[in-house]
Amino acid sequence: MEQFNEILLRYWGYSQFRPMQKEIIQSVFEGKDTLALLPTGGGKSICFQVPAMAMEGICLVVSPLIALMKDQVENLEKKGIKALSVHSGMSRREIDIILENATTQRYKFLYLSPERLSTQLFTDKLRGMTVSMIAVDEAHCISQWGYDFRPNYMKISEIRELLPNVPILALTATATPAVVEDIQEKLRFRKKNIIKKSFERKNLVYVVRETEDKQKLLVKLIEKIPGCGIVYVRNRQSAKETAALLVKNGFSADYYHAGLGYEARSTKQNNWKQGKTRIIVSTNAFGMGIDKSDVRFVVHTDLPDSPEAYFQEAGRAGRDEKTAFAILLFSPSDRNKLEQRIETSFPPIEEIKLTYQSLCNYLQIPIGAGKDSVHDFKLQDFAAHYKFNALRAYNSLKILQMEGYLELTDEVNNPSKLMFIMERDELYKLQVANPDIDKIIKLLLRTYPGLFSGFVKIEEETLGKRAGIAGEKMQELLKQMERMRVIYYFPKKRTPLLIMMEERLDQKNIRISPETYLDRKTRFKQRIEATLQYAECTTVCRSQQLLAYFGETSGKPCGLCDVCKALATVGLTAEEERQIKSAIQKLLLDQPISAEALVDSIPFSPEKSLEIIRWLLDKSMIKTDNGLLYWSDAQ
Repeated sequence: MEQFNEILLRYWGYSQFRPMQKEIIQSVFEGKDTLALLPTGGGKSICFQVPAMAMEGICLVVSPLIALMKDQVENLEKKGIKALSVHSGMSRREIDIILENATTQRYKFLYLSPERLSTQLFTDKLRGMTVSMIAVDEAHCISQWGYDFRPNYMKISEIRELLPNVPILALTATATPAVVEDIQEKLRFRKKNIIKKSFERKNLVYVVRETEDKQKLLVKLIEKIPGCGIVYVRNRQSAKETAALLVKNGFSADYYHAGLGYEARSTKQNNWKQGKTRIIVSTNAFGMGIDKSDVRFVVHTDLPDSPEAYFQEAGRAGRDEKTAFAILLFSPSDRNKLEQRIETSFPPIEEIKLTYQSLCNYLQIPIGAGKDSVHDFKLQDFAAHYKFNALRAYNSLKILQMEGYLELTDEVNNPSKLMFIMERDELYKLQVANPDIDKIIKLLLRTYPGLFSGFVKIEEETLGKRAGIAGEKMQELLKQMERMRVIYYFPKKRTPLLIMMEERLDQKNIRISPETYLDRKTRFKQRIEATLQYAECTTVCRSQQLLAYFGETSGKPCGLCDVCKALATVGLTAEEERQIKSAIQKLLLDQPISAEALVDSIPFSPEKSLEIIRWLLDKSMIKTDNGLLYWSDAQ
């Protein structure tokens, strides 16, 4: 165990682990398949990075998020740890060289997007690697019961056949009991092994506020809560308008969404992380991989699609273990909005097929062609071209992705990369014969080490300044050197990508399975109903509601949320509320009775009993008929 502490201190600068980290590290180090459940901000990456540093060989890390992969690789490299990544949008040649380096050089981490796992190129190279362990980040993506199922995650189990004795560490921040079982089954755990930190966040105060004027209430709340925060909104326009509202009211605020360019997103994100901006207003595009411990509040002005999404986003507050607030603003009209989202998220099957047909026409892919082709893809342009609703078109593409027809990525920031391919002797002859190219070659070799062994990120503008020529001219010279077979050169590219995983089919041959469509639609409805129940329920502690959703039924009332505070103001404890409610339900399920008879039948004070009856009437859990009360099961 001492070696783990030494690694943690040497590379990460921490003197001690967070709760559960050491147990998880020890488990996988001993060769055990392990499922680790750690809430958002629990330090999941440490759980595989530390043991991998203590083990012989390379750790395969499967992640669905390209941006997060790239960030982790860069952070590891800054610590002097050799790491690589392979993901959608890379050329075959680039992938080939990266995998060859993973085989022949002493790299410790290879990050992979799940669709890369089953390629022949990867499986061929895998046989030459000494693999220490497999880490699966966002492991809930492998479960069809999960809220963010990714079919390509199913390919991880195929890798296990090639590496039967290599331990696997699955990590997730959000998993219901059904998902926990499914993850272990799908990843072929040799023996069930769950290490779980409670989902309870004792420093996080959950609050739901019902209002018809969310903007006015938002301003009042932020005035009362010091420190920085995140405001989550439903769409891009709301992000921009809400940020403007906060600025108008004197707050330091900015907006963020996936439609912004890479530089704009990076600038806004960094300004917030560094404290230059107090509040970031964003769609759900913001937050994944953000490690800022002093977030004092997270406000949702719209209801998320699931308790999992809400728990993960709200959990970005208070990672420093100090008091923080997770606030949900709710109005009765939100129920209709959330229910309408079901139809938007699951367009009719014929519409999905039409979207596929239109996409292939848009990309100019003939029937029987296109397999493994990669395309720059802008959803807004595609939707405008065919007069589609952009959100419905996006959801149609995501369903087609679940069926394995295509892969759609977020915007990828691929910096320029270069590698020498000409042998040194030939290169010297070229330099002697071409003074202009000789100047560039010497500049490259002085500026960037490792150009003969693998792809290295370069900046044309920096090179141009040092050479005294414009950046565009430098690009042309590098392209000329590539045509002369001196280098491999990939200019920078920032665009979303669409990969055709199969050849184009005729529209009538497109199959949308019940598991992908009907079953997932049913589960989507159930999650929406669970979210609504959380927002509307005023008789059960907020923390207890969320814990129960994730299978923790023994949690005590937090004493801090709006429900617990309301109970305290009328002299009720949460336990009294539970007992009175249970007694009322039992009596009314037997037969309808009058309010007076009901109060007389409950072994609690009339004042407390009447308070609970009023709450139940307000929430339509009990109703009246001819002067009698009856249990309605409205919730």
